[in-house]
Amino acid sequence: MTSNASSAPSLWLRRPVPRAAASVSLVCFPHAGGSAAFYTAWGRLLPPHVELVAVQYPGRQDRLAEPAAESMDELAEAVAEVLRADRPDRERVLFGHSMGASVAWETALRLEASGTPPRHVFVSGRPGPRRQRPGSVHLRDDDGLAAELRRLDGTHAELLEDPEVRAVLLPSVRADYHLIETYRPDPAARLSCPLTALTGDRDEEAPVADVAAWSTATEGAFSSLVLPGGHFYLVPQVERVVASVLDACGASAPAAHPVFP
Repeated sequence: MTSNASSAPSLWLRRPVPRAAASVSLVCFPHAGGSAAFYTAWGRLLPPHVELVAVQYPGRQDRLAEPAAESMDELAEAVAEVLRADRPDRERVLFGHSMGASVAWETALRLEASGTPPRHVFVSGRPGPRRQRPGSVHLRDDDGLAAELRRLDGTHAELLEDPEVRAVLLPSVRADYHLIETYRPDPAARLSCPLTALTGDRDEEAPVADVAAWSTATEGAFSSLVLPGGHFYLVPQVERVVASVLDACGASAPAAHPVFP
């Protein structure tokens, strides 16, 4: 267990719209270089019985002074430990995008192994475990790393032109890319709970056929959803994504339209 794993849940978990009386926690895992704030708008879409709980990885924003996780095992073990101690009376639904999809799946495996299984797991914008391949983006220089972020269109381009922003942002991005590009999932590992895989129809990082390979990552029910868009399809398609998640939470539609800053 790392020192991060023993940290208070408040360090790892963000609740943009606190709902102490909720019966379901929707636990969301960010992409490489991303933060819990990526999911903030989702909190306004959820009904009263579902609380958004966004995971904040170390090494970014208010956790900038902490070292980023060096391996998937380290990160997933830490998050699973924190979740086991957080609101144990609630059901949990897990959602992860891109790198976060793999973190969510690995965390769910650990939760199931400890007898605290999630109700449902959603994996987005990430090939299934048997279709994942090592990568080398983390070995590029800063300009090469920034170019990759521009290509994926998940970071405001003007931020990547600011030297001070780059100095703060790129170390966590590089650490996350190292983590996910050196990660080797166990091809024999299986969840027991239902799993839903989502992707954009123009996502070159997670083609539809590769995302469908998540069907072998669970012994529970499997479903898939393809929506218009590229790797960050879920930003413009937020209401449709949240509606599909709410089906697993016992609600049929978003509670309200999101309000973006």
